[in-house]
Amino acid sequence: MCLIAFAWQQHPAFPLIIAANRDEFFVRPARAARWWEHNGRSLFAGQDEQAGGTWMGVSGDGRFAALTNHRDPASVRSNAPSRGALVPHFLAATGTTADAFEELQQNARHFNGFNLLGFDGDTLGMLESRDARRTVLEPGIYALSNASLEAPWPKQQRARAALAAALGDEPDVDGLFAMLRCDRPAGDAELPVTGVGVQWERMLSSAFIRAPGYGTRCSSVVLFGADGRIRFEERTWDALGVASGRVVETLQVQ
Repeated sequence: MCLIAFAWQQHPAFPLIIAANRDEFFVRPARAARWWEHNGRSLFAGQDEQAGGTWMGVSGDGRFAALTNHRDPASVRSNAPSRGALVPHFLAATGTTADAFEELQQNARHFNGFNLLGFDGDTLGMLESRDARRTVLEPGIYALSNASLEAPWPKQQRARAALAAALGDEPDVDGLFAMLRCDRPAGDAELPVTGVGVQWERMLSSAFIRAPGYGTRCSSVVLFGADGRIRFEERTWDALGVASGRVVETLQVQ
């Protein structure tokens, strides 16, 4: 993913609410969210057909994980393993978030920079590879992109505000998808400097990205109900930003 907004323990009926965009080159093949197996465990997620991993998913027993890359082209290693392996690894684990992160932390340096958000059904945490830092997240409304959780990127600030506004009696799912579809770029004075050049910084500064050969491939909203019910909706987009598919899955965690 390249943008993940999430509300943790901010709604009485939905303790965890996620709205996220995956941005990628359109030539890289991928499958829409579906059920598949990893290490003998069932998970519901999209799948990168080039490396076999995924960017976000849930397991049949109510675990959740999502990944963003850390944007730092100068430090990218072409021979590093795919970061998409981290999400299914977490989803197939049986221990706590802390246990899974402790194991992954030992190998974090082998990957290019990433942020991994993980939920074991009780505890929500984040693993940041750049500092090999593990964090247990307190209740709150957050947004994460391709830097740290604390980065003042405009797209993170806008997403956090839009998510807060969508938390009514029932989460406004259409409002969350509208936020994820916002293609308004940030002003030049607000742009981060990540080493990709000003033109790309502009294109990447909006929630929904449209760039030559690259852009937002899918948007997802996931609602974790206090009753154990999880609703996962994914909408996919073609290279012109036109809707090309929709998947809705509901599962009940005992």
